Amino acid sequence: MARQTWTNRLTYILTVAGATIGFGATWRFPYLVGENGGGAYVLTFIIVMLLVGIPIILVENVIGRRAQSNSVDAFILSLKNKAGTNPLWKIVGYLGLLGAFGILAYYMVIGAWVISYIIHIFMGAFGISGGLDLSAPITKEITESFYEANIENAPIFITLCTIIFVWINWVILRKGVIKGIERSVKYLMPLLFLCLIVMVGRNLTLENAGEGIKFYLMPDFSKITPQLFLDVLGQVFFALSLGFGVMITLSSHLSNNEDMVKTATITGVINTVIAVMAGFMIFPSLFSVNLAPDSGPSLVFKSLPIAFSEMHFGNFFAIVFFLLLVIAALTTSLTIYQVIISVLFEKFKIRLKGAINISLIGVFVFGNIPCIMAYGPWRDVRFINRNIFDAFDFISGNICFVLTALGATLFVGWVMKDEAKAELDNNGLMKQKVTNLWFNYVKYVVPFIILAIFIYGLI
Repeated sequence: MARQTWTNRLTYILTVAGATIGFGATWRFPYLVGENGGGAYVLTFIIVMLLVGIPIILVENVIGRRAQSNSVDAFILSLKNKAGTNPLWKIVGYLGLLGAFGILAYYMVIGAWVISYIIHIFMGAFGISGGLDLSAPITKEITESFYEANIENAPIFITLCTIIFVWINWVILRKGVIKGIERSVKYLMPLLFLCLIVMVGRNLTLENAGEGIKFYLMPDFSKITPQLFLDVLGQVFFALSLGFGVMITLSSHLSNNEDMVKTATITGVINTVIAVMAGFMIFPSLFSVNLAPDSGPSLVFKSLPIAFSEMHFGNFFAIVFFLLLVIAALTTSLTIYQVIISVLFEKFKIRLKGAINISLIGVFVFGNIPCIMAYGPWRDVRFINRNIFDAFDFISGNICFVLTALGATLFVGWVMKDEAKAELDNNGLMKQKVTNLWFNYVKYVVPFIILAIFIYGLI
């Protein structure tokens, strides 16, 4: 059976954008900016995105299109003309698969939190008991109490919300890559952009918005620490869906005449723009009500509702914001699930429907449920000095993604060699000097940067 290819470049770019513009840009990036001093983190993020992020998009695109396969077998099948390839390279693919599982374990739970907030804000808007009404100013004590009661201590309701989110993914995934993911993203991404523009436009007009922008854009170089570099590296991989097989899987459906350099550059630019826009959406609203920006992962759940309650039509803008988060989460989760599904379907020859069911149920039972319980009955369980939820985030984001991306870079630069150049060359569309420059940069410079940041961050 011929492998399906994307309808055109626009749909591929929208799908890749959907894969990368998830909670990484709308939830994780803002809270990391807040924790790491604002502008210093943003500046470091942009530099690492240019020096490491975009080149590794190309690395994974080269592997994926060359192999036309799942993210595990791709490390063998991309070497079509080489005999005696070491099968141990598949370990890199399996490590990425582990990272995909790890991110979905807690990602779907955050999606459930967002759905819970949408439901409760709707209830509050209509005066239903137990809802969160943002039509009048509320205090931090109210949002913290609400978060504790309806997120941390409501495992049954959050489990139901997780099931709803998983079911939405299941409905789309069972239609396949082109009919399911591509068609859904084609409509969801413009809606996401619209929601984002509405929120940015509204929040930039708030009183004291300038203070939030100043915090966001003015770098405080005293905040630059070894841990910041490691956080930025992990965030770049998280934001671009690098290191857990997504780009390899999506690019395996690329046509042979697609300009990968252009699509990789566009992907990196779009992701950076969306992440930066998310900051313009969040920090002006926080500073407008004198809230600290360093409240961590719960920033959008505990702090932002206070800002919304101070706005005219607070319930409306809160629902638009959380709808934006749901769309961002959905477009990303679809592509991450596809990584696991493609391995089960192509490598282990499990029927597509069975592969989808195994993937979603397996992640739900062994990943989502433990993460839900991490803030409730299992809050005292610790791995690497973190609760289960945070452990999944740290292991996947700071270890699996980094090591997988490093392995993929070494594979392209030191094993694929001429095959990588031929793939990037696009049948002579790219000048040889440019191809050689990129190849040598990936072979020598990128691995050094990754290792330096990784080791520096662990010291």
